[in-house]
Formats: sequence, structure tokens, C-alpha cells
Amino acid sequence: MRLSKIAIPATALIAAAMLCILAAVVALNMVEESSRTSVKDALSQGELDWAEVDVNGLQVFLIGEAPDEAQRFRAVTLAGTAVDSARVIDQMLVAEAADIQPPQFSVEILRNDDGISVIGLLPDTADREDMIERFNAIAGSNGEVSDLLEVADFPAPDGWNEAMSFALRSLRDLPRSKVSISAGAVAIKAMTDSEDAKRRLRTEFERRRPDGLELTLDLSAPRPVITPFTLRFLIDEQGAHFDACSADTEAARDRILDAARAAGVSAAASCRLGLGVPTRRWADAAVLAIKAVQELGGGSVTFSNADVALLAPEGTEQGLFDRVVGELESALPEVFALKAVLPEIPEASDQGPPEFTATLSPEGSVQLRGRVHSEIARQTADSFARARFGSDAVYTAARVDPDLPANWSARVLAGLEALGELSNGVVRVTPDLVTVSGNTGSTDANAEISGLLADKLGQGAEFEINVLYQEKLDPTLGIPTPDECEAQIVEIVGDRKINFEPGSANLDASAKDVMDDIAELLKLCGDIPLEIQGHTDSQGRESMNQQLSQDRAQAVLDALRNRRVLTASYRVRGYGEEQPIADNKTEEGREANRRIEFRLIRPEPTEEVKTTLEELEEGAQDGDTEAAQEGDGDADASDAEDGAEGATE
Repeated sequence: MRLSKIAIPATALIAAAMLCILAAVVALNMVEESSRTSVKDALSQGELDWAEVDVNGLQVFLIGEAPDEAQRFRAVTLAGTAVDSARVIDQMLVAEAADIQPPQFSVEILRNDDGISVIGLLPDTADREDMIERFNAIAGSNGEVSDLLEVADFPAPDGWNEAMSFALRSLRDLPRSKVSISAGAVAIKAMTDSEDAKRRLRTEFERRRPDGLELTLDLSAPRPVITPFTLRFLIDEQGAHFDACSADTEAARDRILDAARAAGVSAAASCRLGLGVPTRRWADAAVLAIKAVQELGGGSVTFSNADVALLAPEGTEQGLFDRVVGELESALPEVFALKAVLPEIPEASDQGPPEFTATLSPEGSVQLRGRVHSEIARQTADSFARARFGSDAVYTAARVDPDLPANWSARVLAGLEALGELSNGVVRVTPDLVTVSGNTGSTDANAEISGLLADKLGQGAEFEINVLYQEKLDPTLGIPTPDECEAQIVEIVGDRKINFEPGSANLDASAKDVMDDIAELLKLCGDIPLEIQGHTDSQGRESMNQQLSQDRAQAVLDALRNRRVLTASYRVRGYGEEQPIADNKTEEGREANRRIEFRLIRPEPTEEVKTTLEELEEGAQDGDTEAAQEGDGDADASDAEDGAEGATE
């Protein structure tokens, strides 16, 4: 009885405990299954089927091999969205990476008056410190260099070194620019000082560009100041054409050209954009004047700032002339002053009008013939011509005629100044007309001459311009490549030598002609990386041979500088007796070994080593053509040897 009273509660308690344990196990299984299902669903939706899920109570274990670290992190993140992230235990492995792809290397350089900013990612083979030193040198003492570069542990990709070298050399010529560099490509956006500088830099950059480098140029230039602001439109036996055309805006230029084309000008006509327009209504006045010339059926109209000179053709009906001039006067903006001339038909005469002629030959010689007003006028014209064309190039054979018009001397000097704009040609001055004809290498020569004559001769003066642009005379075109320059040096030298005084680095007087010829070529070649190498024979001490070869190479460089050759990219090096080209046992061989050679600085072979910017710059130009030879002798041996030791450039 007593036992029953104890057993029943105990049994009930045990049964309750077992039921609780069973309920807890069931609940735990439900929680685990719910966690497993939720996490698996999240991973499945994220397409991470490689990840497996194991659950132990509230802990959720992620198992499997992730393709990479990013996928592993993504799996942990997705699991944390399905269950409490504190319950997620990461037991995943990450597969070993195969070949990691290198990043996209690029550098952007910004340069202005305040300094240089550079940002980007460099390969670890680039010498960053050397690059910053070069930037500091370009920026100068008043500029700062902002270094925002990063370096990645990867080798330089193909084309990187060439692109970086080209960009650094170009940056020196671009004080206001943005240069973007990537492997095998350079993009330059820059402001230049003038249109001439823009054309010169475009030509220079295209010439420097290494083979295989993609170059994008976006060069701009401020509009030039045109003084006087000039427009000259004619209809004559050659048809309708401009001698000069200027406009202040693109819209004004289009209006002027449209009016000119309606009057018969060819579609190829152009107008210079510039500053200095006397009024914003310049295009209105120009269009009205062109239409007036068209209505007269010929003649010319010349604008010099706000002065307008209208010249009708000979024989124009007086009534038509009066009507056209009256309409133009009333329609022109108030700032413009019109002078209209109807030439009288000249009477027949047996004696021709007085004339002054100046002729410029293609070789540069100038002859002055015809009549001048006085002896002082003749001396003035002769002095002006010698100052402009060179004292040795001018021959004056003009005679004095005191009966010439009062403004004759001014017309002669204006004609000589116009002649200076040509490569070759003729200027003829008569009482009624100044005619300029010839050839030029400048596309703006017509406009420059027209503006000059309009300014010098005064309002209403009549002049004709027949100037032909020839591409072969354009100094911005036809520039030889560095390889062609190197080969042409050899051709120029030929069998000649640049001789030195025995035992010294002083150039002999006989070297003048060949040095002059080489200097003219190098001026045309421009900024090319050139090494002037000195060589000697084996006579004497090796150290003295090396020093003499160095001094003679330097003497050649100095001679080029004296001839105004740009030598910033040149360097000199004396090799002494290290590189003979003939047998030093014979006099002929020693003579051949005493020389100076001009060689382009070539790129170094590619190596997986740290690359300095100096090496990059030396590798910017391609080619390996042997240049001319120049004699070079030893200090000890040259006194014993006979004389002229040569050097070729």
C-alpha cells in the first residue's frame, strides 16, 4: 500500500520526463531540419550548388570547396540571411587559384601651371621613384607633383613601356594637358599656344609614335589675334575668290562663305577664325559687301578693320555704280566707313607707267629693279631687303626718279615686306597697283599678305595677290623619320670628313661645309634621340683615347648648337678605341677608326627586371641604321701622325 503511494508519483514523473525529452528531441529535429532547408534554399537560389549544409542543434555548418574567396564569402552571406548569422559556422575550403588575371594598368597625367597630378595603377617593374623625379623635373621649381599612383605585383603588359616612354617625352611639350596611358595606347588632350604650334606638335607626335602604339590626339589652340582684321573678296578673270577672309565666330564664317559661294566661290574656300573683330556685326557687313561686288559683276571689296574699300570694274555704268554704292552705304553698320571707287578708263599712251620690281629666287637671292623716289629711298629699300633676306643675297639696280607719286616709297616697302612671306616670287609696284605673285609653303600666306597690304597701303588701295601654296614648301610637312634622318646623314657626308686639329678637339676650318649641311638636315629632323659617338685608333694610352673621343664628340655637339640645331634630345659619348672598324696595324685602318658616328638611341631588349624611365625613353625610338663617320685621334699618337683626323656627322 505504501509502495503504491510512492511508485505511482515516481512513475508519473518519469513518464513526464521522458515525454519532455521526446518533445525536445522532436523540436530539435524540427529546428535542425528547418535551418537546413532554409539555408539550402538560400544557397540554391544563389546558384551555389557546390556548398553543402550540416546542422547540429542550432549550429549550421557550411561545407564544400568554393571556387574562389568571393564565392565563399557570398555563401556565408546568403546563409546568414536564412538563419541568424551567429549560428553559421564556415568550414568551407577555397580552391587554389589557377592563373590570376593581371589588372588593367593605366595612368592619367594632368598638367597645368600649378604642377602635375598623376593617378593610376603601375606594374611592379616600373620604377615609381624615378618617374616622380622626372615629373618634378618637368614641373620645375614652381610646380608641385601630386602622386596618387598604386603598384600591383604583376609584370608590365606588352606595349606598356613604349606607351609610358612616349607619354613622358610628349608631356614636356604640353604645359596644359591631360595624358592617358594604357598598354599600347596613349590619348593626349592639350591646349597649344597657336595654330602653328598645334600643327607642329601634331606632326611631331605622329613622327615620334612608335610602331604599334595607338595614338589619339585632341589638340586645340586659342584663336589668333588678327591685326588688322581683314577680308578681301574679288571677282576677276580668275572668277570669284578670296585673297583674305577672317571671321570672329563659326556662325559668322558660315554666313560669309555661303554668300561667297552664292557669288561663285568654290566650295573649298575657307575663312580664318580669330580675335580682334571691330564689331559683332562683321558678318553682316561682309555679306552685304560680297553681294555688292556680285551685283556690280566684278571688282573687289577690301575690309581692314572698320574701313571698307569697294573698287568697281572699269567701264561699270555710273547709274549701276551709284545705286549699288548707295544701297551698301545705307545698309552697312554705323561703325564701318565705305570708300567706293569707279576707275576711269585710261587714255592710250606710248610710255608705260613707272614700275618697281623685286624678285625672290628659290635659292634666296633678291634683285631690286625699276624706279625709286630718291637716293634715300633706294638706300632704305636696299637696307630693308638685306635685313629681311640677308646681306649677301640682295642685288639693287633701281634708279632714282623724283617724279614718282608721293606714296611710292611706302608702296615699295610694303611690297618688299609682302615678298618676305613667299618662298619665291615677284612683287611689282605701279602707281595704281601692287601685284604679289609666287609660291609659298604657308596656307595662311594669302591672308597674311592681304592684311599687310591693306594696312600699309591704306584705304582704297588696289592690289592683286597671285600666290600658290605648294605642299613641298610647307615646313610642317615632309619631315623625315628618325631612320631616314640617320640614313641621310650618311649620304650628306659621303667621302667628306669633319677634320680636327691634330691632338685636340678643335674643329678644323675644312669641317665647316659638311657641318653646315648636317645642321640643315637636323633642323628639319627635329627632336630625335641621337647619340654622337667619338672613336679613336689604338695608338697611345687607352684612358687618353677615351677622353679625346669624348671631347671631340662634345665639340661636334657644340658646333651644332652654334648653328641653332635643337640638341635637347642629343647625348655624347666617347668610346675611345673600344669599337674599331678597321685594322689598327695600318695607317689606313687607324684613319678609318678615328671617327665620329651619329646613331639613333635604340630600345633596349625586354627583360623581366626593374625598368627605369631613362631606359624607357631611350627605347622610345626604333631603328638601327649606322650613321656617318667622323675622324678621331689619340692625344699621344696624333702629334706623331700626319694630320687631318676626321669626324662625320
